[in-house]
Amino acid sequence: MGVDGSAASLHAFRESCKLSGSWVTVVAVAPFYKGDLRLVGVANPQALLTEPCNTALEEAQELADEAGAVINKVCAVGAPHERIVELAAKGSRDLIVMGAKGQSFVERALLGSVTRRVIGYSPVDVLVVPLKAQVGWSKILLATDGSQPGKRAEARALDLAQDYGSELTVLTVREGLGQKNGETGLAAVAGMDPLQEHAEEIAQEAKSRNISARGLVLMGTPYKSITALAAQEQIDLIVMGSHGHTGLKRLLMGSVAEKVIGHAPCPVLVVPR
Repeated sequence: MGVDGSAASLHAFRESCKLSGSWVTVVAVAPFYKGDLRLVGVANPQALLTEPCNTALEEAQELADEAGAVINKVCAVGAPHERIVELAAKGSRDLIVMGAKGQSFVERALLGSVTRRVIGYSPVDVLVVPLKAQVGWSKILLATDGSQPGKRAEARALDLAQDYGSELTVLTVREGLGQKNGETGLAAVAGMDPLQEHAEEIAQEAKSRNISARGLVLMGTPYKSITALAAQEQIDLIVMGSHGHTGLKRLLMGSVAEKVIGHAPCPVLVVPR
C-alpha cells in the first residue's frame, strides 16, 4: 500500500484495512537527496526530505489503530513506483493498493504517473480505489476483450466471485458501433457473435462453479460503456487486465484500462498479464 499523505492515498489505505486477513505493509517514499542543502543552513538534509514520508506513515498508523489493523510501516528512498513494486516483489505480497487522485474531468482523464508506473511494472495485482469509493465484493464486473493478456484477469474474477459469493457480469464491448452524440452504447448487441460467445463461455464456466453470472456485449466506446454499466448497476469492483509489459507499454498501460480507472465509480483491480 503506497501512501503520500494525500486524501486519496489515505482513503485507499483505510479501505485496504477492510480486506479479509490482510497484513498491510504501508510504504511512503522520499526522494533521493541531491545537492548540498547544508549550504543553506540545513543540518540534516535527509531528515528534512523524509519528514513528509514519516508524517504520512503516522497518519496511516492512526487510521490502522482505528480499524484495529496491524501494519508494517516503511519509509523508502528513491523513485516511488520502483520502491513500491520492489517491496511487493521481495515481500511476496499478493496485492498493491493505490489511491486514485482527483475528481475534476482533467484529473480523472490523466492517471497519476506513480500509479501508472506501478501498474506497468507490478508483478502482482493492483487495486486502485477512487476517492469516496468503498471496497466490496457483492457485484463484480469483468471487462474483457477476449485477448490473451486478459486471461489472468478472467481467472482472477472467477476466483474472487467464487470465494466471496459474488454476482459476476462478464462484459465485452464492440467499439465504434451505435455511438451518437456521445452515447455510451448501453443497448446490448442482438444475436450471437465471437464477443458474445466469449462472454457467455466465461459466464457458463462461472455457473459451473455455482457463481451467479451472465455474459453481455455492448456497443460503444469501451471505457464509457464499462464505467456507465458499473454506475448503472452499482458494481462493487471492476476487474480487467493490463496490456503490455515491455518498453513503453509498461507506461502507457493501455488507454482503455487507464480511462476506466480514471472514470470508474468503484475500485478497479488491474491484473498483470
